[in-house]
Amino acid sequence: MRQIALDTETTGLEVQQGHRVIEIGAVQLLERRVTQHTFHTYLNPDRAIDEGAREVTGIADDFLLDKPRFHEVVEDFLAFIEGAELIIHNASFDVGFLDAELQRAGKQYGRIRDHAQVLDTLQMARDRYPGQRNNLDALCRRLGVDNTHRDLHGGLLDAQLLAEVYLAMTSGQVALDLAFGGSEQDAAAAALEELAPLLKRPRVLRAGAEELSAHEARLDALDKSAGGSVWRRA
Repeated sequence: MRQIALDTETTGLEVQQGHRVIEIGAVQLLERRVTQHTFHTYLNPDRAIDEGAREVTGIADDFLLDKPRFHEVVEDFLAFIEGAELIIHNASFDVGFLDAELQRAGKQYGRIRDHAQVLDTLQMARDRYPGQRNNLDALCRRLGVDNTHRDLHGGLLDAQLLAEVYLAMTSGQVALDLAFGGSEQDAAAAALEELAPLLKRPRVLRAGAEELSAHEARLDALDKSAGGSVWRRA
């Protein structure tokens, strides 16, 4: 299975107000292994970045002036994600912005879900950890993913962290996944090893002399009170 952990940075929070994508970071996973195959680009949004977005990302307007517009990279971007499952944290946000960029680039590009499936790790986290903080930093701490190098939000860095968080969140569901380097025979052997304690023949404990004496005394009492016990009629 080909999966892609993806993250975007934007000029602001509201796509309906004309805010634009300024960075896309994506990391490919093959059979649950993070690969070195990535897609990363900064984008010129042709508009100012909100102060809040500048503080979160550290990206300044001047930095983006010589960067490509989305329509200049759309073909490469779609080729990278085509047919994959996109792993996105708070997918409705990123997908909404990317859909808007695709529409600006041309109706022929459709929408993100025309090219790839989408998996929302925020919804997964809310289902698994209800009532807890489930942003990316909180999940990194909870799942033991090292994010100490994350001072600012960044598309590629966040995509890499998200890939690790996703694998940690779902590791229990794939204990026998062949992608972890074993053959089908290895997986079967591992399964039998786990089941071995359940398949062992039960240990037989035989009665001792005192227990046999007590049993006979109990049968004598039954013979006296009931006129004979069924155990002695066999």
